[in-house]
Amino acid sequence: MNDKPKKPQKLKARLPRGFVDREASDIRAVNEMTAKIREVYERYGFDPVETPLFEYTDALGKFLPDSDRPNEGVFSLQDDDEQWMSLRYDLTAPLARHVAENFQEIQLPYRTYRAGYVFRNEKPGPGRFRQFMQFDADTVGAAGVQADAEMCMMMADTLEALGIKRGDYVIRVNNRKVLDGVMEAIGLGGEENAGRRLTVLRAIDKLDKFGPEGVKLLLGAGRKDESGDFTKGAGLNDEQVGRILSFASTAAAVSIEVDAGKSLPANVSDNDLSDWYILDEMQQSFHEAKGAVDGLDELMTIWHLVRSAGYGIDRIKIDPSVVRGLEYYTGPVYEAELTFDVTNEKGEKVVFGSVGGGGRYDGLVSRFMGQPVPATGFSIGVSRLMTALKNLGKLGADQVVAPVVVCVMDRDTESLGRYQKMVQELRHAGIRAEMYQGNKKNFGDQLKYADRRGSPLAIIQGSSEREAGVVQIKDLIEGKRLSGEITDNVAWREARVAQVTVAEADLVTKVREMLAAQAEDRKQGA
Repeated sequence: MNDKPKKPQKLKARLPRGFVDREASDIRAVNEMTAKIREVYERYGFDPVETPLFEYTDALGKFLPDSDRPNEGVFSLQDDDEQWMSLRYDLTAPLARHVAENFQEIQLPYRTYRAGYVFRNEKPGPGRFRQFMQFDADTVGAAGVQADAEMCMMMADTLEALGIKRGDYVIRVNNRKVLDGVMEAIGLGGEENAGRRLTVLRAIDKLDKFGPEGVKLLLGAGRKDESGDFTKGAGLNDEQVGRILSFASTAAAVSIEVDAGKSLPANVSDNDLSDWYILDEMQQSFHEAKGAVDGLDELMTIWHLVRSAGYGIDRIKIDPSVVRGLEYYTGPVYEAELTFDVTNEKGEKVVFGSVGGGGRYDGLVSRFMGQPVPATGFSIGVSRLMTALKNLGKLGADQVVAPVVVCVMDRDTESLGRYQKMVQELRHAGIRAEMYQGNKKNFGDQLKYADRRGSPLAIIQGSSEREAGVVQIKDLIEGKRLSGEITDNVAWREARVAQVTVAEADLVTKVREMLAAQAEDRKQGA
């Protein structure tokens, strides 16, 4: 009989599906980006607020607990009171709860921003994660569409603050009232047609992806994709399909060929002609639907406000194809789209597309209040926007320099104290620095460590340097460059590549000087 105890099974290290570990470079890139976004929001008078990652599930709107456990789109658990809580799906529903709960203390209009992770209990895929960051801004308590116009202008300013130049982005604006009015005009009004209306909206949203012919199929019987999968359509007849396509394609069809008999308003410039023409065409086509007329009036007001503030059609434009997928939008909706080309995984050139959007959601806070509370806001997809900025070379320009490494040549207490003193002097001078704390006593191994860290300099002081009151500073970056030019060991030792000796008292000054020279080299080589 073998009484030898079994070796405990080693725990397998596994990253949960749909989640990612973030490395230092990505974290710094996000911090750099969000700092610039925050600066624009603050300039517009918005203040930060933070809500928890968890909310009671019934506060999340359409994700209500089922008879067993809520599992549609959200990660949920029960607390010790057996109440269902869920990780937040977006940042808007938690804000609505926060406003309702603190309504008596909040000053309206309430202008706020927040950044944070949201969670989707959905099947992950390429570029599609279960946890991702959003950065939102909202105005609660302002019923006028000037709040929506301001959101569009702030989106444009944010993209430019991040280094995206005009011509590489556009803020596209539409109104859900117009869309609802169009539905009513073609006989899809009423609660009994809610499902079909949603199918129509989703079809319109695919106009850029599938083109008019693909959307026509989705509005009719349905569409089969390249893989053979079939998507059931809205089941509209030919006349209904024609009117929807006419509405949704207005922006794409406009070639600024206005009828010769039309007189233009005095405040319409040549640059604004296409926007004015789109609005005029929509008014002519759907004047019998009151909802559409109200929505068009709001779009006209937004158009006037943004143009008066100096935001031309190259930055903010009317586009009837903008839908936004969430059901709680009640008025203006807007989308921030990057218009430059990128290469996809198939090697094809495609437009980068949307990096954020939002709209008016006057019913969301009202669910808690029993009274109307107007609200509007937008959300930026931080990860997607970061990808775009990397494509443009707009992130990481000011790379964080790795720390200077102080090597440990002697390990007695007095020597360690001297090394620690050097490190602290460098840190107090604003220079990133660390004392080598590994187990390797070999000097060469310490330099290998510094090299793997990407350290710019290594500080060296052995017993002979200590007695002379000096330190050696090794330029690791210059040394790496020169190492390719010296192949003979004797020549290497004689050259003492990129290494200088300075008095201990001059350590900080010389390190600053060498780091500045490296920074200048990087700048010239960029």
